[in-house]
Amino acid sequence: MNIPDLPPGQALLGQRVLVLGIANEHSIAYGCAKVFRALGADLALTYLNEKARPHVEPLARELGADIFLPCDVGEAGSLEAVFEAIAARWGRLDIGLHSIAFAPREDLQGRLADSSAEGFARAMDISCHSFIRMARLAEPLMTGGGTLIAMSYHGAAKVVPNYNLMGPVKAALECAVRYLAYEMGPRDIRVHAVSPGPLKTRAASGLKDFDELLAEASARAPIGELVDIEDVGLTTAFLATPYARRLTGTTTYVDGGLSIMG
Repeated sequence: MNIPDLPPGQALLGQRVLVLGIANEHSIAYGCAKVFRALGADLALTYLNEKARPHVEPLARELGADIFLPCDVGEAGSLEAVFEAIAARWGRLDIGLHSIAFAPREDLQGRLADSSAEGFARAMDISCHSFIRMARLAEPLMTGGGTLIAMSYHGAAKVVPNYNLMGPVKAALECAVRYLAYEMGPRDIRVHAVSPGPLKTRAASGLKDFDELLAEASARAPIGELVDIEDVGLTTAFLATPYARRLTGTTTYVDGGLSIMG
């Protein structure tokens, strides 16, 4: 049996990792980046714009990021510029994490039936299609194989009150993960969705009655408490290690068992 020989704390030693979606110290992407770094990875981190930079730059310094660049996936050429920098600096990429979601507030807080075509299209482009674009750009840099991971939510599979427009968008994202896993499997590129339980992040704050959702999740989860960003990071990192080398196309729940409840 060929069991990976990985020293503790070095399961990702020397791996080159791109993390999209850090907004502040509460971001899921930041929790993931911390674990990647703790396991020996080199990091490329991005920030949305100059307004966001002061919140992200101290985190990039803390984590010793090799690459730190702006990236607005809704702006033409922005994602491409990040990959050009990675190609120039590293010449390869091993892991890509996409933790980006957006919907216009008026569409997110209203009924799905009342959502605008423009709002739905923008939510789909930023929250789903940008992951597809990321995968396309990452593929030629993953010459020795790699792992691509997107962040989802249980509202993709079941109705979660007030999740509204983002439910169908995240369902599309999880479906995209499966198709990308199929298409990129021959190049030894594995693709996953990770579905965390409710977390207090900036993106989640836009959901109506979110505090009630948190309280209900804590009460109903078999483990009896909410997950945190480091919990999500640990599972995400596992999926990128050789320990998960035969897993692909999956949606992995990190929610204290909340998703099994009826």
